[in-house]
This record gives sequence, structure tokens and C-alpha cells, in this order.
Amino acid sequence: MAVNFVGVDRDTPDMFPATVQEYLPEDHLARFVVEIVDQLDLRHLVGAYAGSGSRPYHPAMLVALLFYGYATGVFSSRKLAQATDDSIAFRYICANTHPDHRTIADFRKRFLDELAALFTQVLLIAQAMGLVKLGTVSLDGTKIKANASKHKALSWEHANRLEEQLKGEVDELMRLAEQADNQPLPEQLDIPLELERRERRLTVIAAAKAEIEARAQARFEAEQAEYERKLAAREARAERTGKKPGGRPPSAPEPGPGPKDQVSLTDAESRIMPTAGGFEQAYNAQAGVDTETHLIVEQHVTDHTNDKQEVAPCLERLAALPEVLGEVEALLADTGYHSEANLDRCEAAGIDPYIPEARQRHNPPLAERLADDPPAPAGQPTPAEANAHRLRTRAGKARYAKRKATVETVFGIIKHVQGFRQFLLRGLHAVQGEWALVCMGWNLKRLFALRG
Repeated sequence: MAVNFVGVDRDTPDMFPATVQEYLPEDHLARFVVEIVDQLDLRHLVGAYAGSGSRPYHPAMLVALLFYGYATGVFSSRKLAQATDDSIAFRYICANTHPDHRTIADFRKRFLDELAALFTQVLLIAQAMGLVKLGTVSLDGTKIKANASKHKALSWEHANRLEEQLKGEVDELMRLAEQADNQPLPEQLDIPLELERRERRLTVIAAAKAEIEARAQARFEAEQAEYERKLAAREARAERTGKKPGGRPPSAPEPGPGPKDQVSLTDAESRIMPTAGGFEQAYNAQAGVDTETHLIVEQHVTDHTNDKQEVAPCLERLAALPEVLGEVEALLADTGYHSEANLDRCEAAGIDPYIPEARQRHNPPLAERLADDPPAPAGQPTPAEANAHRLRTRAGKARYAKRKATVETVFGIIKHVQGFRQFLLRGLHAVQGEWALVCMGWNLKRLFALRG
């Protein structure tokens, strides 16, 4: 029996030309992104255009294009430009226009700071929709590859060895040049060219060494301040208890670069960082996620491999959010963020920290899970004592358990669903702006899911 298939007719024209509205479902993320962008205050973008030259694309359309691209895993300007031809959703956003990749890249680069500033506006729209109210924030970081190869990095040890080699070669070339009148040189040897090449490399090496020395000095100052703080705390504890302090005293830091200290010759502000797949040239991207809605309410990028220094900038950014978004009551973070200074900062900000001093055990015994809450510390507990007690209570354990199910889930979707595993831009300032775009893309996608 013959099957009556639906016909495939690609040649007969429609009686009435279709619009991009007709091809896109009413309940579509692209429509939602356009609706959100229409509510943003873009006067600072519109006012930046002089009005001369060829007619520019409207900033609202380019903002929506970038937002939708970062929400759906299309990040590069070339792929975004191609999508305006290939994808109905991108055609809808661009109203059947086709900005080229240079236009998109230049717009992102020119207005990176202004685009990052829209992060708070998106949160305010979410609050007006009744979808965000700050309370408990889960903080974590993830390493994201820089737009640089780890094989293009120069270590302090290798830089000194290479510098010595090149200087020796320069001396040898100068000696050959002096003997050129009496002794013929090899035909393939161009002494001026060889000298110029080595001088350029020596300049690059000198700049790399200066950067490594500056980083080493900054590290030494931070370690020295921490060393002095630990000594002071140790002495204060001895005076309070009247006993000689136990344990090994802290070791004083050593100044100067180490042999393995290095700098990337491609993106000098990136760092070699440990990742699940080994060491990579990367940045440390931080996000504070609201545990109720899974919306990112704080985001920043750092070149610190360790997370311990990221509580302070997180608290500053949370404090800078508009009051209408509510107040943060608790901050959840893993043991990598634990320090007495960070616990003191949280208490000063009026936030209860849930930051364990040591890694939490998996699958604790039943008796431990059902145990009664321990008695509260006597007297006026220190922030460290109060934090430790909270984490031993049933309510504290239940609250802290939300950490893994919030911020780590967000990172997993950003990396493995949206596909953002490497920055396109270079330099700490630029990747901060790009990370803001990634986080706004996530928030728009999440708002689209929550709005129903």
C-alpha cells in the first residue's frame, strides 16, 4: 500500500510574504529576551553615537543579539553573524537584518563596561516580576580557560636562562661584526637582522621579568600581612588563656620570585591554575547564586588561584545592590573560602557565614545525622565559634546542603549545556565584562523558565 507523505514543496511562493513573527512560536526565549531588553535603560548606549557616517544598527538590537547568543551558547561574533542567516530566532531578534561579525565584535568591545552594567538592571526587572528576593547566597568559583596557551608562558627560571643565552649571542654577533673586515662571514648570516631579532626578544623577556617580580612583591606583601596577623592572634590567644601557645608557629614568607613563577606572553593577566583536567592558563570566575531562584546575583573574575580572597569583593558587590532587591542573610561557601578574616567580614556586614574550616564528610553515620544540636558557645562567641556551631546544627546542615545544588549546578549548565569553557577576550578587565555577559545570559534563561 502506498504511503501518502506530506508534500515537500520548496518552490511555490507564499501568497502573502511571511514575517519573522510568524515563524517563531509565541512562547520562545528570543521573544522574552527582546521584551527584557526593551525595558532596559540604554540611553548611555544610544547617546554614544554621533549620528554621522553610515546608518548604524540600533544598540537595543545588538544588545538583544548578544544576550540571546550568550544564553544559547553562541558566543563568537562570526557565529553570531552566521546565525542571523541560519536561525529563525536570530532573524527575529535582528528583524531580518544581518550585522557582520566586525560590527558585532566592535560593539561588544566598545561598550563592554556599559553592557556589564546592565547586570543590575536585569535583576531589578526580575524583582519587579516577583522572581528574586535576596536571602541566602551560595558563593563559588570555577576556572575558565583564558584565550592563551599555557605553552606560551615564560617562567622566572627559564627567562633568566634565556636572557643570559641571548646576551651571549649578541656579544658573539658584535665580535663577528668587528672581524668582518678581515674575515668573511657566512653568506646566510645577516648580522643587523640577527641583532634586531635578539633585541626584540630581550625586550619581551625584560617586560615578562618585571611582571613576575611585581607579582612576587604583591604576593610577599599579602603573605607578610597574613603572617603578622597570625602572630598577633597567637599572642592574643596566649594572653587570654595565660598558656604558652601550642602548635608550630607560622613561617615567615620569603620575598622575591620563585623559579616556577611565570607569566603568559599571550595574556599576561591570566594565570596557570589547577583544573579537573590538569593545569591550564585560566581565570577564576566567581558567582554568588540565590539559593531560592538559582539566579546569579553577584559575579566577578579574579586572577587569584585561591578563593580565600574572594569573600571581600563578593560582600562589596552584594552591598552595592539596590535595597529593593532585599538583604543577604546568609553566605554559603566551601572550605576554600574559610579564614578568620572572612568570617569577621561577614559578621561586620550583618551576614551569617556558613563556611566550614575543613572538608565535609560524605555519608555521615546515622547517629551523627540524628544527633541533637550541640549547646551554643558560652558567653559572646567569636565569629569563628559562631560559624562552627551553626554548621553543627540540623538547621545549619540543611542550609549548607543547598550550596552544591545551587552554584555548582549553575556552573555545570554554563559549561556543559551553554558550552562556555573559554574566554574569547584577553585581559582581566575584558574577561570581567565577558563573564557578566555569560551571567546575564544565564539569568535571562532562568527568568524565562521561572516566569510561568
